[in-house]
Amino acid sequence: MKLNIDESADALHLQLVDIEVIESEEVAPGIIVDYDAAGEIVGLEVLHLSKRQHPVDLSDFQFQSYRKPKNVAVPVAAA
Repeated sequence: MKLNIDESADALHLQLVDIEVIESEEVAPGIIVDYDAAGEIVGLEVLHLSKRQHPVDLSDFQFQSYRKPKNVAVPVAAA
């Protein structure tokens, strides 16, 4: 996973995996999602970063890792 902020382009790019991007889609103004050949999300780009209502500050980033515990029963709703 790679996070890149390009100040000259005023953009943030988050690359989730190192796989070729086949298609990109603007899902909201200035928010672009990148997809691989299987249609899986492989990246995200945020344009006009400094002009957003809530500008990104790298010092605010918090990184967390979550793994689902093994052998956990998932309740099934009664019909």
